[in-house]
Amino acid sequence: MKKKKGLTFKVISALILGAIVGLLLNLFAPGVFDIVNPYVFVPLGQIFLALISMLVVPLVFLSLVLGVAGLGDPAKLGRIGVKTITYFIVTTTIAITIGMALAAVIQPGLAGDFDLEGASFETEDAPPISETLLDIIPDNPLAAMTEGNMLQIIVFAVFVGLALIALGEKTRSLTNLIEQGNEVMMYLVGIVMKFAPYGTFGLIATAVGSQGLSAMQAMGAYMLVILGALLIHSAFTYGGTVLFLAKKSPVWFFKEFFPAMTVAFSTSSSTGTLPVSMEVAQTKLKIPKSISSFVQPLGATINMDGTAIMQGVATLFIAQAYGLDLTIGELATVVLTAVLASIGTAGVPGVGLIMLAMVLTSVGLPVEGIGLVIGIDRLLDMSRTAVNISGDAACALYVAETEKKRAMKKA
Repeated sequence: MKKKKGLTFKVISALILGAIVGLLLNLFAPGVFDIVNPYVFVPLGQIFLALISMLVVPLVFLSLVLGVAGLGDPAKLGRIGVKTITYFIVTTTIAITIGMALAAVIQPGLAGDFDLEGASFETEDAPPISETLLDIIPDNPLAAMTEGNMLQIIVFAVFVGLALIALGEKTRSLTNLIEQGNEVMMYLVGIVMKFAPYGTFGLIATAVGSQGLSAMQAMGAYMLVILGALLIHSAFTYGGTVLFLAKKSPVWFFKEFFPAMTVAFSTSSSTGTLPVSMEVAQTKLKIPKSISSFVQPLGATINMDGTAIMQGVATLFIAQAYGLDLTIGELATVVLTAVLASIGTAGVPGVGLIMLAMVLTSVGLPVEGIGLVIGIDRLLDMSRTAVNISGDAACALYVAETEKKRAMKKA
């Protein structure tokens, strides 16, 4: 226990130190930053990201197969799936509504003069939702693992887990082998986490040093609205989930899950943080592996509450900057499009900005307006990723507690 607390302290200290070093170099020695960044900060961050990414696919596959097999009842898997997806859709809707409400009241797009002619952004079209849903069944499971296609990996792992349930004792040795493989992966997570403070320092120093204080000041109102919405959503939506649905203390939840949030903040990747977030959820929050292994990988793929908040705020910000008013119907379209896009763009590179392009197009706003917010998106992406994985863990805790109560009633 002391060792894990020490690691948390080191990661938080590295995060603060990296931000200070990056900011000071940007303000007083930008030339030094340009020299040090590619040879020190970037390698530290990229090595850490590579180590975590190395574990994601085998860990998710093995743990999800065990999770499904451990449920022992296909009906229970279906029940958990319905609870999980319903929770994700509801909380994503709440998230974007909070973001849009704050943006409508504070009006960050009117806070300054923006270079609208210089704003430009190009993006590839995201696939339609129907295509994404049809594409979740892998033609080649090994190719899906090689490409890191999380939805396809999840589907294949569920099928393998169901087969282990059906075959029972015939595949006991295979189940034991998968259990041993999962133990190896969790051990490796512990080893990789020892490098977390150094990786966090490099990632934060690069992000803050590249952006600098001037960029943050110019977009101060926009940043404050998003950060405020993220905080409100975390406190009330996730805190309410933990308090009223899971019957646990929100303070306890955020305190125990904080180590995973710091890693998510530094990596800006929900999928990349999965090995850490699952380990923390299972060991600190005591969420059963069978539920954690299903809910959290699925959430990392399709649940994007933090990103949805950015969609709502950025849409109103761009509309305000261009002097355009959105009707009630158009605002409702923004909410609906963003919620559907959170599933429809799963696995697409640059998902946040591609989702935003889809939302802007749906209400006739200029996609070029993304150029106004893209400059500081890296910093905000760090914050919303920490919120995204918190939502996945809150959902897993809620599902675990309701399943526990159901089992107690049956007993």
